[in-house]
Amino acid sequence: MIAAVRSEVSVNEPVLHVAFELGKKSWKLGMTSGFGVAPIVRTVVSSDWRAVEQALGIARRRFGLPAETRIVSCYEAGRDGFWIHRALLTRGIANRVVDSSSIDVKRRHRRMKTDRIDAVKLVHMLVRACAGEAAVWSEVHVPTLAVEAARHGSRERSALTQEQTRLVNQLRSWLATMGATLPKQRAAGWWQTVRDWAGAPLPVALQQRLARVHARLRLVADQIATLETEQAQRVARAPADSAVRRLVSLKGVATTSAAILIDEGLVWRAFTNRRQIGGLLGFAPLKYESGETSRDQGISRSGNDRLQATMVQLAWSWVHWQPHSVLTRWYLARFGTGKRARKIGIVALARKLLIALWRWATAAVLPTGAVLTPA
Repeated sequence: MIAAVRSEVSVNEPVLHVAFELGKKSWKLGMTSGFGVAPIVRTVVSSDWRAVEQALGIARRRFGLPAETRIVSCYEAGRDGFWIHRALLTRGIANRVVDSSSIDVKRRHRRMKTDRIDAVKLVHMLVRACAGEAAVWSEVHVPTLAVEAARHGSRERSALTQEQTRLVNQLRSWLATMGATLPKQRAAGWWQTVRDWAGAPLPVALQQRLARVHARLRLVADQIATLETEQAQRVARAPADSAVRRLVSLKGVATTSAAILIDEGLVWRAFTNRRQIGGLLGFAPLKYESGETSRDQGISRSGNDRLQATMVQLAWSWVHWQPHSVLTRWYLARFGTGKRARKIGIVALARKLLIALWRWATAAVLPTGAVLTPA
């Protein structure tokens, strides 16, 4: 287990601030001792921790800091994930993982951008954040290693489902060029029975291509079935009072949807209020007001993409399977007239539903009027 490292900084305490600008081949370290001190930048080979220690030693001597000086660091979330964060914690360095989209940039048409400039800017922001300035940036909630590993199952299933849809669309498009349609029931060798617009068999080259895609489709379907079986087994082994078991006990919430909600952080992110839940999902209204100008820009698309897609599907399922719940009655009363209104309103229902599911999963507060599946 990695011990937590204190990240708060006292004004009178000597601290070395370090910002990592990560690259595939090299890292740039921007380092300073606080406000008003010009940062220094050192370049090290990626993952060379010995070189990192040497760079930190150089910075301590440059700023006149003792060897036992506390170190706080940060880096932008990206392709390297969270292993660097865990490695820094094991070395006694308090680290913060920053959401790169939350960092302000100049709005000029062209601006200077280099890794060195980014490292210096990031370390300046780190000093401000450690001094207690609010809204400097948004930080990423780092999952535990077990939670991060558990997400691979549901994410792999989502990727395979998308691949399955893509392959089926390919089959349809190729057959459309011949004036043919894709059969709903596709047994082995179905491409040999399909006829073109003139009633003739498909060209041999096209049949061979269809056969290869059909084989890939079978493989994808088998892998999806395997993952779904593993998900069902994990849910069955979970304690009766666990969050995932509570979710699947609700009528209209399936095992796959519950697994995605849990894996994407419904519980492990340790939310404390409904606004934090809404921030994870997005789908928030965007107002633009300046002087006498006021207009609605629709809804925010920022948020977890997988969670957004899952919650929209769950919202439609909730309306169907939970017709007597307060959420469904609210949705039908406000958006029940007109196809367009229902599509717009389902997004609002998805946001409210996620908050209700969070309360049920974490505090056992059943959504008002909701029905549980028979045991």
